[in-house]
Amino acid sequence: MPDLAAVDSLIVDVITDNMSDTYASKPTFAVSEMANILKAGAKEISGETLLVANLGYGLRLKTKVGAKQHTLLFDTGTEGAAFIRNCRNMAIDLGEVEEIAVTHGHWDHMGALSAALDAITARRGRGSVTVNVNPDMFNERGVLLQDGTIFPAARVPTPAQMETQGARVVNDGKARTLLNGHFYYSGEIPRVSAFEKGREDHLCRKDNSEEWRPDPFLMDERMLIVNVRDLGLVVFSACSHAGIVNVCTEAKRLFPDTPIHAVMGGLHLGGVMEHLIPQTVEALKPFDIAYIITGHCTGWRALHALANEYGDRVSQSAVGTTYTFDATIAPPQRETRAPTTFETKPTF
Repeated sequence: MPDLAAVDSLIVDVITDNMSDTYASKPTFAVSEMANILKAGAKEISGETLLVANLGYGLRLKTKVGAKQHTLLFDTGTEGAAFIRNCRNMAIDLGEVEEIAVTHGHWDHMGALSAALDAITARRGRGSVTVNVNPDMFNERGVLLQDGTIFPAARVPTPAQMETQGARVVNDGKARTLLNGHFYYSGEIPRVSAFEKGREDHLCRKDNSEEWRPDPFLMDERMLIVNVRDLGLVVFSACSHAGIVNVCTEAKRLFPDTPIHAVMGGLHLGGVMEHLIPQTVEALKPFDIAYIITGHCTGWRALHALANEYGDRVSQSAVGTTYTFDATIAPPQRETRAPTTFETKPTF
């Protein structure tokens, strides 16, 4: 069992996500984008003071144990200007960021990384932030279109480029804990479920001299886990190329005596993956997850199917939202029956 600390609290800020919707129904431990921009000093509601959504995912995670606090970025998202703007509008101080955990080598999770590093090192100095990656993240990626065309994806920053920008890079495929054991950064996620078989249209190659080859499983993908005292595990799966059932299976294998309190991220059930929705909804039942916070690549059909089955355990993530996991503020609620209706709550 990994040496993962039990943190007193975990605060999650959604910096990048596909959706901007301050009116989306939220759990009681979430604060809306509107409330956050007002707290950050916005003088009026406008397009300029709100956040911008784009295809991708990026979070700021802050943990606390006693007086000790740590701050980490979980991916960054698609595009640097949008990432920096969203941080500014939420009054997020990137100078506090000590480490970055990158989930996999796709542009929509690493595209803003260079801009983030520039902002962090400008505040903290060179050599003051660590980026966690693994070697397979830097294969060139592409998608096979229906007409046989290979559509290449934008290349992501290399370890050498990150180091040039002043980052320390840990480029290792093995699992590890980060920042005094506050975060568990996984190794390869085993593909064990009977139906989560990846995407056949995903391709990769190591460099331009190599032929494209199938890459359905994206074995470079990683997850992040935080153990919140008296609540349980909060599992972050940015894109779930491994399949969210495989992600939860691995989390339970690693921490068999700790309940999964929340799963947060993209579940990769949109578009061509929609056929997996019924099996996924059914296969999540044994984990008895208290909260499923879907974002990024989940897709609206999957969100609706999950909400129909699990009621208000399920909610939609959106940029600008802050989630606080703290048993002293919000005692654990682990209903075994899904409510049949949603309760309407004010958003700000």
